[in-house]
Amino acid sequence: MSILKKLAGETLSYGFSTILGRSLNFLLVFVHTWAFLPAELGINVKLYGYMAIANIVYMYGMETAYFRFAKEAPQKYYNLILSAIIVTSGLFTLILFLFSDPLMAQLGYAGKGVFLKWLALILAIDAITAIPFARLRLEQKIKKFVLAKIISILINVGLNLVFLVGLKPLHEGQWGDIGPHFLRDLYDPSIGAGYIFMANLIANASLFYWLGAEFKAYRWEWDWKEFKSLWIYSYPIMFMSLAAMFNVMFDRLLLEEYLPEGFYPGQTSQEALGIYGNCYKLSVFMSLAIQAFKYSAEPFFLGKKNNANNKENLALVTHWFVIVCTFLWVGVSSNLFWIQQLFLKKAIYWEGIGVVPILLLANLFLGIYYTQSVWFKQTNKTYMGTIITLVGLAVTILGNIYWIPTYGYMACAWSFLLSSIIMTLMCYLGGQFYDPTPYRWKEALVYVSLGSLSIYSGKNLSQIPLPMFFTQNAGLFVLLVFLLVKEFQWNGGKPKIKNS
Repeated sequence: MSILKKLAGETLSYGFSTILGRSLNFLLVFVHTWAFLPAELGINVKLYGYMAIANIVYMYGMETAYFRFAKEAPQKYYNLILSAIIVTSGLFTLILFLFSDPLMAQLGYAGKGVFLKWLALILAIDAITAIPFARLRLEQKIKKFVLAKIISILINVGLNLVFLVGLKPLHEGQWGDIGPHFLRDLYDPSIGAGYIFMANLIANASLFYWLGAEFKAYRWEWDWKEFKSLWIYSYPIMFMSLAAMFNVMFDRLLLEEYLPEGFYPGQTSQEALGIYGNCYKLSVFMSLAIQAFKYSAEPFFLGKKNNANNKENLALVTHWFVIVCTFLWVGVSSNLFWIQQLFLKKAIYWEGIGVVPILLLANLFLGIYYTQSVWFKQTNKTYMGTIITLVGLAVTILGNIYWIPTYGYMACAWSFLLSSIIMTLMCYLGGQFYDPTPYRWKEALVYVSLGSLSIYSGKNLSQIPLPMFFTQNAGLFVLLVFLLVKEFQWNGGKPKIKNS
């Protein structure tokens, strides 16, 4: 049970910084939309979209490679991988600097090349600091990891408020004649929404201070032979990450393309996309839980082999991961009536709320896939992850193309779920063939089935008077709790692995 307590505690700690960061960034949306018109924010939306892809290229799977190889010689691989990231990040950033003006002109933002330069620096800092952050995770220095992340987030939010809520309205005279004149001159209207990039850059640069001890421990080290081994291991992870990124993005691209005009009465394809995209954001609850869990589980199971991170405990952790995520899935899906009113203020978005339980379940299976993926990372068969993810991407694309004309944005949700299930199944079968692990898949199916029944009952009994609806829906949720209690009773209070 200690292993569960350990990972649960670490997941909650990492989850705190992750959730806080997402929450504060979400609140910044109100600041940005208050300060600028939609047309002014278009450059930020577009460049940050490209940044998500560029960040994968900047890292090219080296973070995972660090967890895999550092167990053999921690300092050596820390030095070597950080050296490699510094060199490649410098090269990528130099290229973006040299071609910033023509690239921005091509994107329709001539004269804004400086924004791409700032973005290139942000990408370089993100990549370079990722390895010291990985070192903190591997050494279980969670407090320092969380503190550095939170301080950087607070600096970013604070600077956004200073630039956009303080200096901008002061410069424009929105507050009359108050304040010294030199403060008004600090704001440059030609930068405009670029202050969002500037705040991001300064906040990221502060990480060098908070990670000072990790950088002091670094020494330049290079070995072409070792780097080649690292590259062979890591580049499939890069392609896997790119395919995974496209897998969660393609549905929105295909929805607008393949949705027949007038499919939803009184709505254009763009409006339908807006409804689906905003409802999609509600699946972030599951994504946050999975991200926090990955922060703690990845360095643990890819680290140096010991009695704690064996296959039996991997199966145990996966089993409880399924249980917790199933409760999260049922909990969010059963309270969508309240959630939609809190986060989706305009009622027009509510008609797409049916995609949320499906997307939550898809992310649950995706989380199981990430948990099981330990086998191809441990056995150096990372190319298998690329193959599995590409198959998932193909399922998503084909499902959307085939079903969108008939089922609209519900096809996007179901295609993503089907893709996640197939990826999870392929990963399970591959793992059982190359590196068998005694997963308790029968019990997992029971929990997911009961969760489905609970959500289905709540949806279809919504017209029944409240007492009966509450009894039926809550009764099934209580049944999940009952089985959870039985998990402890059956094993004398200590969950143990059983071969299924």
